[in-house]
Amino acid sequence: MKIKSANFVISNSNYKKCPPADYPEYAFIGRSNVGKSSLINMLTGRKSLAKISSKPGKTQLINHFLINENWYLVDLPGYGWAKVSKDAKAKWSVMIEEYLMNRTNLCCLLILIDSRLPPQKIDIEFITWAGTIGFPLTLIMTKCDKLSKGKTQANLSALKKELKTKWAELPPIIMSSTISKMGRDEILEFIESVNKSFNENV
Repeated sequence: MKIKSANFVISNSNYKKCPPADYPEYAFIGRSNVGKSSLINMLTGRKSLAKISSKPGKTQLINHFLINENWYLVDLPGYGWAKVSKDAKAKWSVMIEEYLMNRTNLCCLLILIDSRLPPQKIDIEFITWAGTIGFPLTLIMTKCDKLSKGKTQANLSALKKELKTKWAELPPIIMSSTISKMGRDEILEFIESVNKSFNENV
């Protein structure tokens, strides 16, 4: 898939104010500071489509971007250790859950995992919750250029082992790097294939 256009549409805190559910939609989420904004910019080929910050918690709303005039990319607030109040975190949690439970055109939830780290409890809990609800999931391992290939594979194996204690069949896992653009084609090809199925069933 070639990205011909990528335009910001709207930010909001209420799923009812999201754009009409007329195009297939893909939501990106991950632990705070996992590299979500950088990945979105790499996928779309736009340097500043999603705002990048060294401080966790930059994304605080549901952000819709219209890609190629025929599908939505959604940037969701990160979960985890962002330095915000408990009250704000609670509001984010409700906002995200309501969005996920009610957005009828959501084709896949792409959960970003930091490849530099061994399995994190908060990631496992979120993946398990999303899987229990029944959302179509894809995991994206970020920052795969930061460690040696051996250490990255060790962390990947540990993640799979942890997930297999709860999952009979693991969700797809894609390795990525915003520096080398590893995973870009694979992610976009996946989205393109789902788009075709969505349009055939409309």
